[in-house]
Amino acid sequence: MIRSTHRYHSLPPVACFCVEFLLINSAVILTASTQFPVSDLLWPPAFPYILCAFLITLACQICMYYADLYDLKTVRSAYSLFMKLFLSIVAAKVVLTMIFYLSPRLLIDYRVLPISLTIIFVSLSFWRLLYQKLQKISNFKSRILILGSSQEARRIAEDLSTYQPLRYEIKGLIDDTYNQSREGTLHPRVLGNYKQLQEIIERENIDKVVVALSDCRGKLPMETLLACKLRGVEVEEGATFYEQVCSKIMLENLRPSWLVFSQGFSVSPHLCFLKRLADILLSILGLILTAPLLIVVAILIKIDSQGPLFYRQQRVGQNGKSFTLIKFRSMRDDAEAVTSPIFADKDDIRITRVGRLLRTTRVDELPQLLNVLRGEMSFVGPRPERPFFVEQFAKEIPYYRTHSE
Repeated sequence: MIRSTHRYHSLPPVACFCVEFLLINSAVILTASTQFPVSDLLWPPAFPYILCAFLITLACQICMYYADLYDLKTVRSAYSLFMKLFLSIVAAKVVLTMIFYLSPRLLIDYRVLPISLTIIFVSLSFWRLLYQKLQKISNFKSRILILGSSQEARRIAEDLSTYQPLRYEIKGLIDDTYNQSREGTLHPRVLGNYKQLQEIIERENIDKVVVALSDCRGKLPMETLLACKLRGVEVEEGATFYEQVCSKIMLENLRPSWLVFSQGFSVSPHLCFLKRLADILLSILGLILTAPLLIVVAILIKIDSQGPLFYRQQRVGQNGKSFTLIKFRSMRDDAEAVTSPIFADKDDIRITRVGRLLRTTRVDELPQLLNVLRGEMSFVGPRPERPFFVEQFAKEIPYYRTHSE
């Protein structure tokens, strides 16, 4: 795991990103070498080629990132891989076409873009298929032993096989109340008790021990764990490991101590400044680019139903501060005149004809760019909920209010 900006980034996606960075750059340089003399590809004449290759690489990898191609647990089938990769390349081509149209000097030749994108798609497809094959080989998997057989331990083992079956191999559990007669009835199976921990680690060639005990006080075999760690075996706390692998928090087993010692609550001032700057620039750009669409939507809403153009609603933002969220109205004006606040469902009769289309395409949320511009929301962050639902969630979900602090 690599930690940056208070987030965990597993090594395989980072390695995959670096390999693909080289592949995409190589594809552009290869295309340029077939169109121009080799002498042009040497420094300093090569600078325009390098700049063009960098722009193409940047556009492709940003589009791939937003298509979740670097969230390797979501890319399992070949069909899903090809579709996401194809859509990413198409999106990159649209972005690059706009860039090169506005700044034609950046494009070294009109033939480079379509040829290089085709080579990029083919090479990345082969690379990703090879990568998936390599991950299925057991020697490339990290062998995991879970210390404990609690509900938390079972949940980790179950979700691990769902989210990361190609990266991790669960060898089994260690239980202090180990009963050999039950060994074959549980999955993953219990391999032994705490006294056998070191023997099992050596026998099964374990890479990582995940501690998932419901109560660790006085139960942890500290000397054995320390000896294993000194020999290169990783020892990880269950909740932290679960967050890294599944990118979510195990709420039902969340302990205050984990929140207190977690490093995910502090953000550097520089990162806050850059995040806010990105929000301002992107919201302004979004409002400018979607201005014609906003006008058309406004006219359609007024034609379709009576009522105001915008729907304003109180939401709870950062630090529990309320603000007024702006959306295009997609329901009747009297939608909640009789009922209390409720979530909209798929066949909600309160939704208008135009509103159904707006909700399907998410166009009704475009006015929220104004909320982002005013600093009440961010492009990346927790979803701001209504005060009514915040009170309900706070009663049902442990530490729910900490997400907005």
